Amino acid sequence: MRWWRTFWRWMSGFRWFTPFARAAVPVDRLVSRVTRGRVVALGMLPSLLITTTGRKTGLARQNPLSYLRDGDAYVVVGTNWGQGRPPAWVFNLLATPVATVTVRGADLAVRAEEVTGPADHDRLWRAIVARWPSYQVYLETSGGRPVRIFRLVPFS
Repeated sequence: MRWWRTFWRWMSGFRWFTPFARAAVPVDRLVSRVTRGRVVALGMLPSLLITTTGRKTGLARQNPLSYLRDGDAYVVVGTNWGQGRPPAWVFNLLATPVATVTVRGADLAVRAEEVTGPADHDRLWRAIVARWPSYQVYLETSGGRPVRIFRLVPFS
């Protein structure tokens, strides 16, 4: 499986990759739900399925996201594929910072903490881009819109 991730990491550095990957989101959502978070991002990256509470509807909203571990926390980034506005799940977490993540089929309750300290933000951003170069492309295509990074800390 390592060659698969290495190949996709290399591909993610090309600008044309973003529209391709974005078009695969509906398939990714379906696969991640059917496998209960065991296969997310079509196996390209370590990924999880986050369930947030819709800030307007109050309904459960699920999104597959790639993540990076930082101690016990899962780190996720809201780039929305480089569009001018953050993804809806960012606003949902800001309104209700309690969510559930499904990782490898296991559900965990988490509290979302936005990373705001410049040193911590920069450290995590460098680690995120090192894992998936497309994030740098997303930043460039968004016109420099600030990147929202969240640490999802498990609790019981």
